[in-house]
Amino acid sequence: MTSKGLIVGVLAVLFLVILGQNTEIVTVRLLLWKISMSRIVLMLGSALVGMLVGVVLAHRLRSSKKPALHKP
Repeated sequence: MTSKGLIVGVLAVLFLVILGQNTEIVTVRLLLWKISMSRIVLMLGSALVGMLVGVVLAHRLRSSKKPALHKP
């Protein structure tokens, strides 16, 4: 197992432990809306949105670093 895989595994286990310990219902206020949900759902949703933003930004950065083709 590589060091990167080990780090990802440890972080995943820590994340699951944190999720398991946060099962209370919380109220989230977003502009004019009030939403009550389990803290687990809120944390998973936040993590998924963060991962999605990271993937999109990484894709945009990779595509912007491609060399431009020069026309003769």
